[in-house]
Amino acid sequence: MKHNLKKTCLTASLAFSTLLGFQQVNAQEYNVQVDTKKVGSPIQKTMYGIFFEDINFGADGGLYAELVKNRSFEFDHNLVGWLPFGNVKVMNTNPCFDKNPNYVQISYDKELTGSGLENEGFAKGMGIKADETYKFSVYARCVEAPVKLRVQLVNSHSDIMASTEVEFSGKEWKKYSVELKSRSTDAHSKLRLTLVNKGVVDLDHISLFPSKTFKGRENGMREDLAQALADLHPGIFRFPGGCIVEGTNLATRYQWKNTIGAVENRPTNINRWNYTFGDKKYFDYYQSYGLGFYEYFQLSEDIGAEPLPVLSCGLSCQFENHDPNENCAVDKLQPFIQDALDLIEFANGPSTSKWGKVRTDMGHPAPFNLKFIAIGNEQWGPLYPERLEPFLKAIRAKYPNINVIGTAGPSPDGKDFDFGWKEMKRLKADLVDEHYYKDPQWFLDNAKRYDNYDRKAPKVFAGEYACHPKNKKNDFEGALCESAFMTGFERNADVVKMCTYAPLFAHVDAWQWRPDLIWFDNLKSVKSVNYYVQQLYGMNVGTNVLTTTYNNGPLAGQDGLYASTALDKNKMEIIVKIANTSKEVRKVKFTLNGLKAAERKGTHTILTSDNIDAENTLDKPNTVVPATKEISVSGNALQVELAPQSFNLYTIKL
Repeated sequence: MKHNLKKTCLTASLAFSTLLGFQQVNAQEYNVQVDTKKVGSPIQKTMYGIFFEDINFGADGGLYAELVKNRSFEFDHNLVGWLPFGNVKVMNTNPCFDKNPNYVQISYDKELTGSGLENEGFAKGMGIKADETYKFSVYARCVEAPVKLRVQLVNSHSDIMASTEVEFSGKEWKKYSVELKSRSTDAHSKLRLTLVNKGVVDLDHISLFPSKTFKGRENGMREDLAQALADLHPGIFRFPGGCIVEGTNLATRYQWKNTIGAVENRPTNINRWNYTFGDKKYFDYYQSYGLGFYEYFQLSEDIGAEPLPVLSCGLSCQFENHDPNENCAVDKLQPFIQDALDLIEFANGPSTSKWGKVRTDMGHPAPFNLKFIAIGNEQWGPLYPERLEPFLKAIRAKYPNINVIGTAGPSPDGKDFDFGWKEMKRLKADLVDEHYYKDPQWFLDNAKRYDNYDRKAPKVFAGEYACHPKNKKNDFEGALCESAFMTGFERNADVVKMCTYAPLFAHVDAWQWRPDLIWFDNLKSVKSVNYYVQQLYGMNVGTNVLTTTYNNGPLAGQDGLYASTALDKNKMEIIVKIANTSKEVRKVKFTLNGLKAAERKGTHTILTSDNIDAENTLDKPNTVVPATKEISVSGNALQVELAPQSFNLYTIKL
């Protein structure tokens, strides 16, 4: 113990001495000029947002609060997720739902085991919490006499956590509901259903929801995960993908009309992330579409973000499918184009319109005020623009106020990227979606990426981006480099109109891709270091850019410093964002030109770590989190000493 204490003191002493050494070596003060009189380009409210794709069990088993896997028995193998016992068979004669025709018939006569089913939930079980209430529902019909069904929540040790019974009667399909209150907490629970008396019953759409969902919505979102989205203060919400929009072939593409209406009658679709990665195959990964386009629009409204749906352009995934027959011919695109027009009507049309009435009947008479729509995802080459063009013509003819977003492909540079941009300029797309998953050095080197973009060209939507360190974890190094890179978004707000980190969610026990913004298990969630960078930007957008210069140019990498400044007319404050990616303390003086000398209040928020590999985990969620303190600013200058490897945000009240 004495040895460890001595070692700790020695380490602290060395660290302090090193810090003093940094201060002595780096005596230079960086004089940065901020023009507060000449208000620059507006910063869109949509600048910082979120992108959702159902990867890493982000929807079913994640954000969507349903706890039952394969609730309608529509997976390719009908009983995946279910353990039947006794006499159980899958049938589809005279079904309850035409788009989900399968159901189970349970017969109980004299089996010693009884007859019934047990559902394993997603990712090794259901997360059940003590003293919480859960709503069980099922559609049932009796083949003969009335029967009773015992409904139980069973933990990973086979202990009963909650139990109740429901009685079925009648030979017609009918919905039944009952509530269960759990006596204990377990992350790997199961739902067990057992016939109590002899008889035969048909069951379909077996569901279990926590009573507490985000905003108390029926068919709602998992509370902690949706709240984490709201806490980002996102300006834009892009959905539902991503590669699942395209599908591996046209049959498996995401079709929004299959995701609306009665949740029980939304057809199941295989998830392309079921099989895409050989080392991360999840054969039980399907899309129930319980989280569909209505729910996406509703969630956008609930978290205060503008909705941005992405639709298929008629091309299958160009990475996965090279069969030309799996691409819709240009002269046969009309059904795809009509889907886009119908979606706009669904979102914005009056209740008297065909699709506006569907939205109204689902519970939302008021329009969702859709302003943006993206056609295609990561497509490249001549196949894409020749398909995008008829979409653009049709949408602009009927809905001229809708902003149509095209894509420059999956890479941030190269032949296909250049061709994509050339075509987007020719077609006059409103925005162009750029994607980049790159290493830390790329993010630092590209902080000036948008400084020299054509100001008259279509605007930029950075629709998918994330820094990928060597270990591809959500560590501090990646987050710091993102914070530096994002100063370039803000500095070029006349070019960049919105950006969304990707992917959004990942289940710790069932993921295909990392890094990801938010990690979770069946009970808990953790916000990555990257999340806090996004949150700091999202909560401090500002209304206008203020020109910020160092030696007559942007501060964008000189000695590891990256900065941008914004004015918030609504809050009457100046917002300074500056990243120090070096391993030394940096002294910086921001001269606020045009601002009268006075004593002003402000805040300083810092995100820092002396370990670039540090990450937040479920067990240690607060390893790297922002810290805020109040500051005073004298005169018309903000003078700061920036800690090594830190992202800093200053607000100064006017």
